[in-house]
Amino acid sequence: MKWAALPLLTLPLALAACATPEARLRTGLVDAGLSQPIAACMAERMVDRLSLTQLRRIGSLASLKDKRVDNLTLTQFTRKIRALRDPEILTVTISSAAVCAFN
Repeated sequence: MKWAALPLLTLPLALAACATPEARLRTGLVDAGLSQPIAACMAERMVDRLSLTQLRRIGSLASLKDKRVDNLTLTQFTRKIRALRDPEILTVTISSAAVCAFN
């Protein structure tokens, strides 16, 4: 009967593994310092335009967050994106930021 509880224990792990690239990117953008509404808008646009590798690189920017600042401006975030030295990431980020800033 010990095995009967196994599905209940593995369910949370299985659900976590199902997180979409968009959800992961949105979380990474918020962790990097963007506001929730801007991050959600940008993630929705960016996930269709960039590869998974590029999305992971953007998500890694959360580790560069300035702890003294609650939210980044889009200009500050764009500087961090530029440091990745990937023209496609930069172009998609700037266009997404422009669209999302006016929504």
